Amino acid sequence: MFFGVFRSARKCTCPLDQRMDVCHLWRMFIRRTSHKKKRDGDHYYTYRLVASQRVGAKVCQRAVLNLGVDFTLPKEQWPTLTRRIEEILEGQQPLFETEPSLAKLAHHYASRILLKNHEDNQDNTPDYRTVDIGSLATYRPRSIGCEHVILEALRTLELDKKFAALGFNGPQAALAIGTVVARACHPASERETHRWLRDQSGLGELINFDFERVDLHGMYTVSDQLLKHKPVIERHLYQKERNLFSLEETITLYDLTNTYFEGECRNNSLAKRGHSKEKRTDCPLVTLALVLDSSGFPKRSRVYEGNVSEPATFSEMISDLQNGSTSANTATVVMDAGIATEDNIDYLKERGIPYLVVSRKRRREFDEAQAVVVKEGPDSTVKVRKVVDPDSGEILLYCHSTQREKKERAMGRLFSTRFEDTLKYLDQGLSIKRRMKKYDKVVEKIGRLKQQYSKASKHYAVQVEKDEKTGNAKKITWHRKPAPETTDTFPGVYCMRTSQADWDEATLWTTYTMLTDLEAVFRSLKSELGLRPVYHQIATRVSGHLFICVLAYHLVHFVRLRLKHRGVHDSWTTLRNLLLPHDRVTVSMQCKDGSTVHVRKSVQPDPAQQQIYSFLDIKQHPGDTVKTTIPGKMKDVVPDSKS
Repeated sequence: MFFGVFRSARKCTCPLDQRMDVCHLWRMFIRRTSHKKKRDGDHYYTYRLVASQRVGAKVCQRAVLNLGVDFTLPKEQWPTLTRRIEEILEGQQPLFETEPSLAKLAHHYASRILLKNHEDNQDNTPDYRTVDIGSLATYRPRSIGCEHVILEALRTLELDKKFAALGFNGPQAALAIGTVVARACHPASERETHRWLRDQSGLGELINFDFERVDLHGMYTVSDQLLKHKPVIERHLYQKERNLFSLEETITLYDLTNTYFEGECRNNSLAKRGHSKEKRTDCPLVTLALVLDSSGFPKRSRVYEGNVSEPATFSEMISDLQNGSTSANTATVVMDAGIATEDNIDYLKERGIPYLVVSRKRRREFDEAQAVVVKEGPDSTVKVRKVVDPDSGEILLYCHSTQREKKERAMGRLFSTRFEDTLKYLDQGLSIKRRMKKYDKVVEKIGRLKQQYSKASKHYAVQVEKDEKTGNAKKITWHRKPAPETTDTFPGVYCMRTSQADWDEATLWTTYTMLTDLEAVFRSLKSELGLRPVYHQIATRVSGHLFICVLAYHLVHFVRLRLKHRGVHDSWTTLRNLLLPHDRVTVSMQCKDGSTVHVRKSVQPDPAQQQIYSFLDIKQHPGDTVKTTIPGKMKDVVPDSKS
C-alpha cells in the first residue's frame, strides 16, 4: 500500500469489461487534483481512489472511485484507509487495529467499489467455484424487511410518481421517500433518521440511492418541500386509496389531538400552552386535526396552535373538506361530545350535512322494554332505544352497554370508597392531637375533597357540626343520596343525536363505534409513528414533522388494511418487530485461484416474514443479488519515490 504515483505507470487502456479479470490487482492510493474555477479563478481540489495495476508487462493506473470534493480525511490517514479498503476487497482480516470511524469509511468505499464493478448475473446461470470455507465471512448487515413493505405500499399508491410530477429531482424524491419510510419503520428525530438511513437501513439499495452521501441539512429541507405540496399530496393519496379499496365516501370522522415540544419554542407561533392530552402541562403544545373516512384513511389534516379549542377548528376543516370533495356534502359527519357544540351542529344543519354526534346532555334515561339489541356476545350486550326529540326533530339514541355498566359501577365504587375513607380519616382526627380540627379548615378540606372526587361526591350529603365554644368541628356525618338520571340510576347508559332519521338502530350504533377507530389512529401516530414529542423550534418544521407522520400513517394503514383482509389483525408495532430481523448482507469468500468473491443479497426470510410478503403479494427477497470478483494481488509493483 502506497500513497503517491508510480514511475512507470500510465493510464489503463484495457476495455472496461476486462479490467477486473485482466488487471491482476492492485495497489491503491488517493490522488488529489487541483482545479481552477472559470468564474473567479479560485482553486479547489477533487479526490480519487486510484489503483496501480499490471497489464501483461506494463503497469497502468485507473480511477477506481471518485471521492468528490468533500473528502476531508487528513492526508496522513490516507494510506491506512486505502490499506483497509484493499483488505476488505480481498477478504483479509486487518493486520493492524483500525480506528472505528476510519474502518467505517473503508467499508463504505469498499461497498461502493463492489457495487460499481458487480457482474451481470440476471440469467441466474450456475457459478461453481472452489473456495476456502474457512475464509467465508459476512459483513455490512442492513435491515430490509420493514422498508420493503412500506416502500411497496408507497409505490402502489404511486407516491413516488407524484413526487416526480411535483418537480422533485432524483435526490429530492429519494430523500422524501427515505424520510417517510423511516417515520414508519424507525420513528425518531431527523438526526436519528439520518443516522438510521445511512448506517442501519438497506432502503438505499432498494431505491438505488446512497444515503451516506447526504448531509443532515437535506433531511430538513425535504420536510419543507413536502409541506409545500401538502394539499396536493393528501388529495392524491386519498383518491388512490378510494380507488384501490373501492371506498364509498359516506362517513367523515373528525377529531384532534395535541403533542408537546421539547424546549421553550419562544419564537414558534404554533407553540402554546393548553390542555395536554399527555398530561405534559410543563411544555408548550401543538394541535393536529384529522378528518378520516370510515375505513380510517385520512382525508385532510391541519396543524393548529396548542391552545386552540376543539369546537373552534371544526367549521374550518369541514369547509376545507367541502372545497376539495364533491361528495363531502353527502357524507355523514361523526364526532364526539368535545366538538359537538350547538354552534357546530347548527353549522352542519345550515349546510344540509348529515351528522351523528355524542350528545352533551347529562340527563340519562333508558326504557329496556322498548330497546333493540344491536350487539350480543359473551362479554357485552348493547341495547339501543331510538327516540324522536319533539323540540328539535332530531333522533336521540339511548344506548346501554353491560360492559360499560360494569366499568362505571367499578369506578363508582372505587371513587366512593376513597371519598368515604378520607371523610372517616377527617372525622377520626377531630379527637386526635395535632390533627385538623378548626371548623373553617375542615370545611375547606371537604370542599377540596368534593372537587377531587367530583363524580362520587355529588351522590353524598355531608354535614359538619361545629362546637361553638372552641370553634372546632366536633363531628362529620354523611349519607349517600343517588342523583337522579345519572350513572348511579342509569349506569352504562349514554346518548347520541343524529339527523339520520332513516337509519335503523343497528346502523346508527355501528357508525358511532367508528369513533374508536379514530382514537386508534391517534394512538398509532403517537406511540408507533413518533408524533410526540416535537423537537423542532421553527413553525414550518413543526408542521412538516406532523405531516410526515400523517404520510407514514397512510402507508401503515394501507398495509394493515390489506393484511386485515387476509385475517391478520396485528398492530403495526407487532408487524414491524416481525419484519425487523430480515437483512441484506455481503458474503465474501476466497477462491482457489486467489481471487475473492463478494455476494450482496437478502437473507432467507423466516416463515412469519414470508407470510406477510405473500399476503401483500410482494417479493420474498427484496433487492437484487450483486456479485463481484476481485482478482489476486500483484506482487511486484514498484512505487515512485515522489509523493
